[in-house]
Amino acid sequence: MKPLALLERLARTLNSLSEWTGRVIAWLTLCMVLITFGIVVLRYGFGIGSIAAQESVTFLHALVFLLGAAYTLKHDGHVRVDIFYRDYSPRRQASIDLFGALFLLTPVCVFILLSSLDYVSAAWELREGSRETAGLPGVYLLKTAIPVMAVLMLLQGLAQAARAVLILAGGTVSAEEPAPREL
Repeated sequence: MKPLALLERLARTLNSLSEWTGRVIAWLTLCMVLITFGIVVLRYGFGIGSIAAQESVTFLHALVFLLGAAYTLKHDGHVRVDIFYRDYSPRRQASIDLFGALFLLTPVCVFILLSSLDYVSAAWELREGSRETAGLPGVYLLKTAIPVMAVLMLLQGLAQAARAVLILAGGTVSAEEPAPREL
């Protein structure tokens, strides 16, 4: 298999992972809405409160943001100040994307990954739960999403870098790859 074909296949596979993860995680937003609706109805309609239910909304919110970050990166949904970028040629944009993936995204993700391991490990050792008596017991599971987010972002960054290399090498980018976003 040719190196460019292998690179395109890698990019496609990693993009598929981000797409699948994002679509699965998106369902958590529906869960958040339904639980929040239930909390409001129970509290104001029946005078019943639940700390665990309120914490579950917070947990879901954190999971959506942490585990949905790679999906957002794939769809170019992160904040970008592209005053100059949008006017550049696709090759120059690819150069900037490659630089950003290798020298900005990768170091930040590696830092988050490495610095979170002790934090998550300590939470697992304690089987950390909520500080509230009636809260949720699985805080350590939620904290595990931090290094998972870093890994998912690294993988999506690798897909972005592969896409940039393909463009710079004059290769074709498959139709499923989003074109750079125009504002």
